[in-house]
Amino acid sequence: MLYNSYHHIENISNPAGRERYYSVVGYICETDTFGNNRRISEIREGDILKFNNAGAYCFSMASNYNSRYRPAEVLWFNNEAHLIRKRETFDDILKNQVDIELSPKKKKKSVPNAV
Repeated sequence: MLYNSYHHIENISNPAGRERYYSVVGYICETDTFGNNRRISEIREGDILKFNNAGAYCFSMASNYNSRYRPAEVLWFNNEAHLIRKRETFDDILKNQVDIELSPKKKKKSVPNAV
């Protein structure tokens, strides 16, 4: 783990599941290890894991590195989830790109040096 950071991780899809030991890693960079040998309620495909503290993984530090979509943002307030930013789509990544037409460079005529 980079910087010896600690992220408290919970499985909110299966909070009462049997606790097992997991390493939780990301899929973009070799340093995306969020926790090693952590006791977390059993994780099944499709479960949602909650990181109680995001650190540098918050939206303001997010990018489209490797064409990854930036995630939705959810504000948890008074025990209710509030969507405050939608997740990005492929169209969102492309919408600010500008199409340009490039043509081969034309050769300039040589002009002899004037003496």
